Amino acid sequence: MCGRYATTRSEADLSDLFEAIDVTEGLGPSWNVAPTDPVPVVRVSQSHDARVLDTARWGLVPPWATDTRGAARMINARSETVATSPAFAPSFARRRCLVPADGWFEWLRDGKQKQAYYMTPANGEALAFAGIWAPWGPESLLTCSVLTTAAIGHLKRVHDRMPLILPRDRWAAWLGAESSSNGEDSNPAELLRPMTERELEAIKVRPVGPAVGNVRNNGAHLLEPPAEARLF
Repeated sequence: MCGRYATTRSEADLSDLFEAIDVTEGLGPSWNVAPTDPVPVVRVSQSHDARVLDTARWGLVPPWATDTRGAARMINARSETVATSPAFAPSFARRRCLVPADGWFEWLRDGKQKQAYYMTPANGEALAFAGIWAPWGPESLLTCSVLTTAAIGHLKRVHDRMPLILPRDRWAAWLGAESSSNGEDSNPAELLRPMTERELEAIKVRPVGPAVGNVRNNGAHLLEPPAEARLF
């Protein structure tokens, strides 16, 4: 799963990177994004007839839900079942988004302790997680989920799941369904194709300190390595 990640680029940088109109209204950076936090997403807006950089709450709430209490359990959608899940399938067909990130965290048990690791591109480039979104309630609260897939290569050593990462040349296809009437012009198998082991070699696994485990902690210091940790 992907239960914690970092997204620290400014709205101006993200809007330039994703060629999107910024409508976030002051969403700031976070080195410790947790379930139900507000996060930046890139989606196609029919009202703007363009890509927009918007704010969504992490944890998709289906339109038919009576409240938002289950949002924390809906932060991830498995790529293997997203097209058939009653909660996720409508969004996968018509409301896909990109979720900008610098990297994500996972924990690996080391004896009696858990060691936190941060997965991030060695060159510092941004990641785009495959996401889906849904509006909820009378005020159309924007909510989202990050798609996950089976981890491969060196990333399996930390966790058996990882976010579905989309390279730049697949962004347009992922976002394209919302601009059509029903999304049937898209090939689900191609949309959900994970990156190859070779493509993921650029993502490095770095140990970080235990402070990231507390959702109240935030700041660049969370990415600093601890004095002693098992390295990959």
